[in-house]
Amino acid sequence: MDAERFAPDDLPRCPWSAGAPELVPYHDTEWGFPVGEDRRLFEKLCLETFQAGLSWRTILNKREAFREVFSGFDHAVIAEFGERDIARLLGDPRIVRNRAKIEATIGNARRMTELVEREGSLAAFVWRYEPAPEELPAPQSVTTSPASIAMAKELKRRGWRFVGPTTAYAFMQAMGLLNDHVHGCVVRPRVDQARAAFTRP
Repeated sequence: MDAERFAPDDLPRCPWSAGAPELVPYHDTEWGFPVGEDRRLFEKLCLETFQAGLSWRTILNKREAFREVFSGFDHAVIAEFGERDIARLLGDPRIVRNRAKIEATIGNARRMTELVEREGSLAAFVWRYEPAPEELPAPQSVTTSPASIAMAKELKRRGWRFVGPTTAYAFMQAMGLLNDHVHGCVVRPRVDQARAAFTRP
């Protein structure tokens, strides 16, 4: 897959970023850049949960509302949510009102607490699944990988829900565990630089 020109600046980008105007800044400043902060990593796992069956554009447009109603994705706070919070979330039209996904997010926050106690941080856990360079497929040519399958399997073993291999791979792409920008994309070299300067947890 090669980059395409479509934005007002006529610079080549990954084709998926042409789907909507709001996707361009997300593509240019977030997608693929390495992340080592637990809250951002947990937020992305939660948003990937809500995206299941939907488009990322839908979730991106609701992201600020998600951040508000889920206490900035502070896992320690979400882990204490109960039935009253579930009712509140189900009644909020600004987010995806799916009981199974809401309950999974609360449950995953509790599993996150356990994971941090055992591993030190979510970042330390997820970055151990960074693929080796020789394992990388052509950019945006697959939706799962041995690393994403292994990550999903281990999270499931630990009681996490809605984090299958495809979700795990999308998470790895977005959080910079690999540079999956297509060749020729104007952002790909910037991600390479950011990954080179990034200190692994």
